[in-house]
Amino acid sequence: MTATTAENPTAPTGHPQRWLILGVICLAQLTVLLDNTVLSVAIPSLTRELDASTADIQWMINAYSLVQSGLLLTAGNAADRYGRKKMLVAGLALFGVGSLAAGLAQSANQLIAARAGMGVGGALLMTTTLAVVVQIFDDAERVKAIALWSTVSSLGFAAGPLIGGVVLDHFWWGAIFLINIPVAAIGLFAVAALVPESKNPQGDRPDLLGALLSTVGMTAVVYAIISGPDHGWASAQVLASGTVGIGVLGGFVLWELRIAHPMLDMHFFRDQRFVGAVAGAILVAFGMGGSLFLLTQHLQFVLGYGPLDAGLRTAPLALTVVALNLTGVGARLLARIGTPRTIALGMTLVAGGLAAIALLGGEGYGGMLAGLVVMGAGVALSMPAMANAIMSAIPPEKAGVGAGVNGTLAEFGNGLGVAVLGAVLNSRFAALVPTAAGAASLPAALAAAGDEGERDRISDAFASGLETSQLVGAAAVLAGGLLAALLLRRAERGERTGE
Repeated sequence: MTATTAENPTAPTGHPQRWLILGVICLAQLTVLLDNTVLSVAIPSLTRELDASTADIQWMINAYSLVQSGLLLTAGNAADRYGRKKMLVAGLALFGVGSLAAGLAQSANQLIAARAGMGVGGALLMTTTLAVVVQIFDDAERVKAIALWSTVSSLGFAAGPLIGGVVLDHFWWGAIFLINIPVAAIGLFAVAALVPESKNPQGDRPDLLGALLSTVGMTAVVYAIISGPDHGWASAQVLASGTVGIGVLGGFVLWELRIAHPMLDMHFFRDQRFVGAVAGAILVAFGMGGSLFLLTQHLQFVLGYGPLDAGLRTAPLALTVVALNLTGVGARLLARIGTPRTIALGMTLVAGGLAAIALLGGEGYGGMLAGLVVMGAGVALSMPAMANAIMSAIPPEKAGVGAGVNGTLAEFGNGLGVAVLGAVLNSRFAALVPTAAGAASLPAALAAAGDEGERDRISDAFASGLETSQLVGAAAVLAGGLLAALLLRRAERGERTGE
């Protein structure tokens, strides 16, 4: 790290107010992450009140994730160069304004645009919160601090449906965005009063072209995945979008390799610790994001729960993560068995939970409950270990970039999970009930059904599609866990032997 200055008061023993500051930045982090999943429980309301199709709903979710993903690395560079506290304040202000616009939206397109705007503020917040943690805690306490930060991240991710259900039980759907405004205001005041400024004055310049290329590339790829079931995987629209996306992402890599100040130094990928953690982080977010998107629909559309009841029934996932991380189970296990084994165990549990939901959830809530608890245990073990592995592989003076990488992986994995698993669901549903394949959503297909028998067939087909999608997510997470553990173990062996 660069020499400590008045603008970076971190001492070798950590900042004297580090735990209070951790609480403040976790509040900001919670605001952003709640919005990743709070929308999922409002899907039936949005379908009815905004006449939103399944593709509209996916874009409402993905617009936020994709904009945030594309800007996270640039935001991290800006935080390192111009000040992490400044970026925290700017992010909270932008997020609050975007939440107001989303809450007052009158159409699906307006909501999609507002969600994209919120992604800009979210990018600033996601990068600076983890970067500040790295700056104010020393090596001895950093793993525990990141575990608590990850706890809040997981809590925000999993508690979104619960909070959304409570709000929707008493108010209209726009209130799920308006509740962000007072939280953002409290966060602004606390950040201004408590968080120290820190920056690397010799930090890299923001790479605006790189941000544009990554955003366009990811958007095009996910658009192809979302459009595949409706237009056909071999259609010109899907093939053109996918080809453009892959080509632009390839251009992004080439651009990053040739410029002096890249938003993402591709040489990081020579570090097997970094590559292993990257693979694991993407696939855990892939499985969780897609699973929660599907699970809330299953609870409401198939099992008939209302928004509040559906949200309450996803709470065990968040409660398990909080219980294990607050008691320090993950940090102690990491110290005892090492990073590779901790990540392998955690991701195996996540995969097992997804499989349990797929195979047992069709019989009622009991099977889902078991799966959610197992998933929560896996997340509590794997996510802090992967975040610490990523940050440890990147120089401390580039903490913002490291946080941007970590956040990009989570957001991209989440958006890709919604897109891919949603596409698997739609394809399976269309194969089983061809007559309902043209419907914009499950409620529309049920409404168009001619009799009770046809409605039952449509519901059964949707449940079968959900099962297939969850199993695909489980297989992806398990493969990611094994790959991450293998690469991290090889990296540790290389360090010991001096290779």
